[in-house]
Amino acid sequence: MSNRYPGSRIEVRGWEARYYDLLMNIITFWRFPSFIKEVISSMKIHPKDKIVDFGCGTGRNDLLMLEYLSPQGELVGLDISEEMIAQFRSRCTSHPNARVLRMRIDEPLPFEEEFDKVFVSFVLHGFPQQIREIIVINAHRALKPHGELFLLDYNEFSLRDAPPYLRLPFKHLECSYATDFITHNWHALLAQKGFDDFNQHLFLKGYVRLLRARKMSLDKWR
Repeated sequence: MSNRYPGSRIEVRGWEARYYDLLMNIITFWRFPSFIKEVISSMKIHPKDKIVDFGCGTGRNDLLMLEYLSPQGELVGLDISEEMIAQFRSRCTSHPNARVLRMRIDEPLPFEEEFDKVFVSFVLHGFPQQIREIIVINAHRALKPHGELFLLDYNEFSLRDAPPYLRLPFKHLECSYATDFITHNWHALLAQKGFDDFNQHLFLKGYVRLLRARKMSLDKWR
């Protein structure tokens, strides 16, 4: 992805990929494990849900989701990094209802009305806006009628008015796409793409959000 989108840091390779989970713990002062458990709990996963994770990475989040699924449930992770995929497979090897596929989420996907939930965690902010809209369209197509899209990412806020502990990471660690991401009204954008019935859970003083949106019924969308 970095070749397609200069300046994006969404694709992780090399030593960063191998130690990604540890780096996330360090960056968040070891708050990430409890944070992501609370996020997954907020999704209200049902035992027979079919879930697809756009940009699944190491499978750390997916292993938590699998705790809520019965053998009749299913989890599919999508990623393009072989190093991340290898970690996913190793981590989820004891779960026959989990699989990972090497697929780009910014291109048309072969799924149509197959999943109850689509999960996208800290991925959208690393793309240009027009590509984010393609990813949202892919999610809409992959969901069953009334299925749910879960976006875990930065909330909308003014970076200029944000506290220094947030402005500095944005300046030194994030890409320009992330700065653009926080300026968009995601409720309005998702409504334009066929979603409604919004709900959100706020974290880290409201700067991070789990936004849930439900796929509209066809007659309502039209």
